[in-house]
Amino acid sequence: MLKAAFITPGAYPVPSSMGGSVERVVEKVVPGLVPHVNAVIYGRIGNRLPARGSLNGVTVERFSGADKSVYLKRVCGRLGKLRPNVIQVENRPLWVPRLKRIFPHSRIWLNLHSTTFINAPYATSSQRTKCLQAADYIQVNSDFLRAYVQRKVPQVAHKIRVNHLGVDVARFPGRSTGEGLVMRDELRSKMGWGNRPVVLYVGRLVPQKGVHHLLAAIPALIARAPDVLIVIVGSALYGSHRQTGYVKRLHRQARRWKKHVHFQPYVPHHEIPRWFVMADIAVVPSIGQEAFGLVNLEAMAAELPVVATRAGGMKEVVADGETGFLVNPEVPLIVPELAARIGHLLVHEPVRREMGRKGRERVLNSFQWRHTAERWLGFQRE
Repeated sequence: MLKAAFITPGAYPVPSSMGGSVERVVEKVVPGLVPHVNAVIYGRIGNRLPARGSLNGVTVERFSGADKSVYLKRVCGRLGKLRPNVIQVENRPLWVPRLKRIFPHSRIWLNLHSTTFINAPYATSSQRTKCLQAADYIQVNSDFLRAYVQRKVPQVAHKIRVNHLGVDVARFPGRSTGEGLVMRDELRSKMGWGNRPVVLYVGRLVPQKGVHHLLAAIPALIARAPDVLIVIVGSALYGSHRQTGYVKRLHRQARRWKKHVHFQPYVPHHEIPRWFVMADIAVVPSIGQEAFGLVNLEAMAAELPVVATRAGGMKEVVADGETGFLVNPEVPLIVPELAARIGHLLVHEPVRREMGRKGRERVLNSFQWRHTAERWLGFQRE
C-alpha cells in the first residue's frame, strides 16, 4: 500500500478549531484517501490534543509549531522512520528542496494553496524557481493558480495538476429542507431579524476582501429594499476579536447605516452554517487574487445565490447567471455592479431560490471533499 505523509505548515493544529484554511483542507481530504493510502498527517500541537492521535482512520502526529525550523526538523525525524513513498508539503514551497535532499527516494509533492508563499516577502524569484523545480509534482486548487505558477516558472508547467476543493454538503442545510427552514426561523427569531432580507459576508476583515466596497453599495441597496440587513461575519485574524485599523474603518463607514449593518466578530468554523441558513444572498467582494474562495462553495451548499468578483479562481466556482453573479473587481466598477446584482436578487425572490437550488446541485455534482480525494488518487495513479 502507498505510504504518504502530509506536512501542514505548523500554524494550526489538525483538526483546527480556530481557523487555518490549509489545515482544514488536509483534515477533510486526507481521510478520504483511506483505505487506498496509508497516510500520516504532521501538524502543530494543540490544546487538549495528544502528540499522537487519529483522525477518521488517519494517524496525526503533532509537534511544537512556535519555531518553524525546529518544527520541520522534528517532522523530518519522524519521516526518516516512516520512509513514505510520497511526502506532500502543504503551501510551504521553501521546504521542498530540503526534503528532496534528505529523502531522495521519496516523491516530493507540493500542494500550493495560494500565491502568497511563492512571492515576496516569503520567497525571491530565484527561490521560487528553485523550490518549484525541486518538486516532483505540484498540485493547485484552481486553473487561475495553475496559470499564475506557469507564468512565473514556465519550466514546471508539465508538473502542475488542478484539484478543486470541496465542502461538507451535509453541514449546510438548504432552505428547501425541513431542517433548514426550522433552523432559519429559530435563529432569525433569536436575532430579532424577522423576515428582513439578509445579505451575508463571511470571511476575514482585511482590505483585499473588499468589504468596504460592499458597505459603499448600501445606499443603493436600501433604495431597492428599504429593510435590507447587511451581516458581516468575521474578524481580521483567525480566532481573534482584535480590531485593526481596517476593521475600525469599516465600523466608521457603517455608522450612518447602523440599522442596516450587523457586525459579528469571528465565530468558529463549525458555527458558520448557522449564519448561512439565516441569509438570503451571499457576497464575496474580494479584490485580491483569491486562489479559490472556499466560502463560495459553502454558500452554494446552503442554497444561497452568490454575488462574487471575478478575482482569481472564484469564476471557476460561481457559474455567472446560474448560481449567482460575477462582477468586475476593479474600481470604479465594483460598487455599482455589486449594487445592481445584489439589488436584483433582493427584489426577485424566485431568482434567488432558483440560483440557490442550482448552486447546491453544482456542489453535489462536482465540489464535495470526496471529489477532491478521488482526484488526488487519480493523480497518484499517473
